[in-house]
Amino acid sequence: MARALRPTLAVSLLVWALAAAACSSTASSSAKDAAIAAPDAAGDAKSATPLTYPVGHVDFVAVDAARGRTLRMTLWYPADPGAAAAAQTGMPVEDFVPAGADHDTFAALVAKAPAACTSRRTHSAPGAKPASIQAQLPLAVFSHCLNCTRFSSFSIAESLASQGIAVLAPDHTGNTIFDGIAGTSAPLGADFLAVRAADVRFALDLALDPTSTVLPAEWRGRFDATKVGVYGHSFGGVTVGRVLSDDVRFKAGLAIAVPMGFLGVKITDIHTPVAFLLAQEDNSITEAGNILIRQNFADATVPAWLWEVKDTGHFSFSNIADIKEGYEPGCGDGVRQTVDGEKFTYLDNDIARGIAQHYVAAYFRLHLLGDASAAAELETAQPAGTVTVQVR
Repeated sequence: MARALRPTLAVSLLVWALAAAACSSTASSSAKDAAIAAPDAAGDAKSATPLTYPVGHVDFVAVDAARGRTLRMTLWYPADPGAAAAAQTGMPVEDFVPAGADHDTFAALVAKAPAACTSRRTHSAPGAKPASIQAQLPLAVFSHCLNCTRFSSFSIAESLASQGIAVLAPDHTGNTIFDGIAGTSAPLGADFLAVRAADVRFALDLALDPTSTVLPAEWRGRFDATKVGVYGHSFGGVTVGRVLSDDVRFKAGLAIAVPMGFLGVKITDIHTPVAFLLAQEDNSITEAGNILIRQNFADATVPAWLWEVKDTGHFSFSNIADIKEGYEPGCGDGVRQTVDGEKFTYLDNDIARGIAQHYVAAYFRLHLLGDASAAAELETAQPAGTVTVQVR
């Protein structure tokens, strides 16, 4: 077993390790577990739970004049039953990107990426009619990873929307995959963390403004201000910590493959429930980062959940695993960080994404929908032997 690192060393290493999360190693696939998610040879994302509603999505652009920022956003939502066929068919993932050079670049990346790693199609219908359900819906805001996109984890958004929770995700302009390709991306650090957190708050302000002319008309006044959550992957998970520390409107937060308490964020300053999804073989943030996640869980003064997933890496739960160089950790073959030098195969990405869908959806069903039955799901390791659970 690799030597454990002291939490103080974990903090110093994590700056380098997170920045390296968009620069690592790997490439193949492993066994599948139908109890979590049915695999798809075409690389399509599959929902981990039975659908309650088909899912729709809509894209729009919002300008935060006060900060001089223009943000493209996607809203996923429960759709009318008549949209079921269109949602099942979905659309090519690259069509989240507007026509033009970026669309062509992303389409080429998807075409070249391993089908077992990078999802090819969505399972949501663009512009579908909203479901005729309660007047106001719960809402979760998603923050993407460093040099990623608002749709990097679209299958989690689809899972939430299928269960009655809308998801709003902004592109963190200046920190997207296209900024990374251009070499102009903002660096990992507290300064841009504040910008990202402001993006999330702006997205929520927009969603809760019934007079907004930016939101599609059918969504104005449709979100319940008392039922709002936030989740994120990697740098997006640190963004969650910053947001929860500063904005009491969010009732629960969840971080994927990263600690929340980092870059000046103190876990003890967070006063709403928190949850962490940890990839045990995350050689992007390294064992230093995983130690800090576990320490965040232990230090939290609020209800907290920690799910650790065996044989997973930094991008295992994402829909863009291995989309280009630097995004490989979590797909195919790799080298363990928990056993020095040992080669292994990462957990199949459909299974890993299914696990993420299951726990993220149950977590927000509990906190935003008041679904008491979700508590038992959060405390149960599924699949046993792959997931370990701690609750406090």
